[in-house]
Amino acid sequence: MSYTSRLPMDCLKMVFNLFPNWKRAAEVKRLGYKLHGNPFSTNTRRVLAVLLEKGLSYEPIAVDLKTGEHKKEDFLRLNPFGQVPVLEDGNLKLSESRAITQYIAYVHSSRGTQLLNLQNHETMGILTMWMEIEAHQFDPLASKLTWELVIKPLYGLETDHTVVKENEACLEKVLDVYEKRLGESRFLACNTFTLADLHHLPNIQFLLGTPTKRLFETRPKVRNWVHEITSRESWKMACDPEKSWFGNQRK
Repeated sequence: MSYTSRLPMDCLKMVFNLFPNWKRAAEVKRLGYKLHGNPFSTNTRRVLAVLLEKGLSYEPIAVDLKTGEHKKEDFLRLNPFGQVPVLEDGNLKLSESRAITQYIAYVHSSRGTQLLNLQNHETMGILTMWMEIEAHQFDPLASKLTWELVIKPLYGLETDHTVVKENEACLEKVLDVYEKRLGESRFLACNTFTLADLHHLPNIQFLLGTPTKRLFETRPKVRNWVHEITSRESWKMACDPEKSWFGNQRK
């Protein structure tokens, strides 16, 4: 085949390769979502997971946490508390990852995975309760363990094993409650995957790479639940900066 006859085919392949990017860019422009965060941040990943569960396009804007960009004037205009992530939706600016996930899940309730089970007042109450349990019972302990076992070593800091031991002991008690609940229901709030499950993912993922993994592994119902939620394609994408941050990440 001559060069001239190959040229149209080569051009056609290029068009098909670019089409997903054009499509995403068009939806980003239509939706107007801008996500300021860091793809390695637990709170940013929580929001990424919801965007990906809903199949939504967004513009990722990297915030360099190591240089303290989140504490500088430009970012403080977005969030005066200097924390990632921040979601911009037109003139609306939202911080706090769990508030953002609920906003996205509500606005796009008819699209993608149904993450809010609001069929009646009872299901709404149970879902809200388990989201609160995650935020106030699970997350404080899991976040401290993630900090000691994952983040500190990245910054060359020494892990405080006394803190690890204390928080693991408390987390075991929480996971005992989870084990009982998951014997009654496939997921925490109901028999379908919801925000109550999704909110746990960032810290669980990091802790699975540490000795704390045994706390999940030694409880059969918890182990199966962890395996199921961490195996979701949207979560795998959220943990892959090349896919969730489109190769624009900065550590």
